[in-house]
Amino acid sequence: MKKIYDTETSFADLGDRKIAYRSYGKGTAIIFINRFRGTLDTWDPLFIKAMAKKFNVITFDYSGIGSSTGNLAPDIVLVAKDVKDLADALKLDTAIVLGWSYGGLVAQAATLLYPNLVTHAVLVGTNPPGKNEFPLEQVFLDHALKPINDFEDEVLLFFEPKSAFSLAAAKASHDRIYKNIDIQKIPSTMEVFQGYFNGGESFREDILNFREQLKKTKTPILIICGDHDISFAVENWYAVFSQMTNAQMIVYSGTGHAPHHQYPELTSKSIINFVKHTY
Repeated sequence: MKKIYDTETSFADLGDRKIAYRSYGKGTAIIFINRFRGTLDTWDPLFIKAMAKKFNVITFDYSGIGSSTGNLAPDIVLVAKDVKDLADALKLDTAIVLGWSYGGLVAQAATLLYPNLVTHAVLVGTNPPGKNEFPLEQVFLDHALKPINDFEDEVLLFFEPKSAFSLAAAKASHDRIYKNIDIQKIPSTMEVFQGYFNGGESFREDILNFREQLKKTKTPILIICGDHDISFAVENWYAVFSQMTNAQMIVYSGTGHAPHHQYPELTSKSIINFVKHTY
């Protein structure tokens, strides 16, 4: 396998837009679906490397984000079409989806809209559809909307600043990511941010009743959360999880919004075992 940093960006030409993507490793395809403001460069390389030992990891930029052309759709249902269109362009009959944060919303939509494509769903640092009891914390808004986020912002947004272990993990993850990142590709304007927010609002409105569909789907779902996620509180899952048909949950203590970046190798092992033992 190529070194993570040597993997080139490719483009899927979809006619009306081009989706930027990267491919790592061999095996069953797992499509990584990114967070608010995330790009091809903002996944932790150690997490990708660990996952690519068992899977063909495919990362991509949403339409209108990063290196992709077009526009970010204001509805999660439409954003999920990026996943289906990319899979079709890569001639993937089936794939696992792994969605982080906002990407977890997209992954849930893709799982429910395209059941013949998605074999398993991994939902990281995200929340279920519909109205949830626990809102995001003010500290998220104070730091997430800055044009550029520095390391201190990242600690508050993605890790648990009260934990010495989490702080050390934040520094290690930051250093890995920033060895090779194009900061200019990271969304930085309120106009683009609003597109994400509109998508989140459409997911909360839940016109298609995804919340009830999520409870009934037989697609295996693994939920991975930190115990203190300022964006998507893990507590919001408890009203839904006990009613789900084929789901598992992992909650890390002393962990924030990026459990897979705090524990990249442990999280990878958990995902690998989940896929191996669920059908």
